[in-house]
Amino acid sequence: MTIATPLHRIAACALVAGFGVSFHAAAQPASSFDKGSEGAGQAASTSAGQAYPTKPVRVIVPFAPGGGTDVIARMIAPRLSQEFGQHFVVDNRGGAGGTLGTDIVVRAEPDGYTVGLVASSYATAPTFYRLPYDPIKGIAPISMTDAGPFILAVHPSLKATNVKEFIALARARPGTLNYGSSGTGGTLHLVGELFGQMTRTDTVHIPYKGTGPAVVDLIGGQIQFIFANGPSVLPHIKAGKLRGIAVTTERPSALMPDLPTVSELVPGFLAITWHGMLAPVGTPKAIVERLNQTLARILKQPDLQDVLHRQGLEPVHTTPGEFARVIAEDIARWSKVVKVGNIKLN
Repeated sequence: MTIATPLHRIAACALVAGFGVSFHAAAQPASSFDKGSEGAGQAASTSAGQAYPTKPVRVIVPFAPGGGTDVIARMIAPRLSQEFGQHFVVDNRGGAGGTLGTDIVVRAEPDGYTVGLVASSYATAPTFYRLPYDPIKGIAPISMTDAGPFILAVHPSLKATNVKEFIALARARPGTLNYGSSGTGGTLHLVGELFGQMTRTDTVHIPYKGTGPAVVDLIGGQIQFIFANGPSVLPHIKAGKLRGIAVTTERPSALMPDLPTVSELVPGFLAITWHGMLAPVGTPKAIVERLNQTLARILKQPDLQDVLHRQGLEPVHTTPGEFARVIAEDIARWSKVVKVGNIKLN
């Protein structure tokens, strides 16, 4: 399925338009990353005219093995190897919220032999860290690979079954409703802060060392609500241990059709989790385009889609220019949230 869509709705629309959505910039002016494409199946060339790739390609994952980003990378890398006939090798370089591994990508030779698979936290890092690279101008975006909603989930004892009731309860009990996150400054924390700012509610953030412990305490009633991804809370919602209230995408998620959106009552509220591939700035456009079009084919594979769906994610393919604008908009959104909330890392 191919959809021409306004940029600011890319990720949200991807979650409702069906599986294996592919986006093209038909409705957008071409950016410098959207020009000079080659036909699918043709060999990309370096500036010297050499066919690409002629040796293994390193895929930097800026997080430890076993996490969500690593899982996505290890699903995609062997498929890239099969498509290109060269090994795409996953290299985990975690640390400093993903910025250490990303810096390796940015500083690499821009020849197509080092790429990175980053998460949506890429857009929150600039709000807290003095980065050794420019997160917008220092990269060559290739494509998003997937996106998904966060779920607003509450303890079943809470007298709120929808967003309207939840907001009313929070306003009636300022400073008494606690929500958990995977840690101060993490995406789940910022989503909760964004909700508070846009609804003018006063809730209390409780940071945990990971989403898992926060969910355990939510089930136990030590905290009252959380914004978390699907795999973290959906099994508990289905088991009746938690109550799902809404999703944070602009439109309902095809994977969670029974849950309404926060934006139905809070216009403009949007928060998504995503992954995407990027390269060092200066990587030849022909190589970026070849990688982009190969990802488009890979993301249509049913077995890969099934794995993504089990993680509460939808396959998403974008042009390089579209991905660049998603990054820029997310950085602007979270920077504003952090500034208004005066959030600082401990």
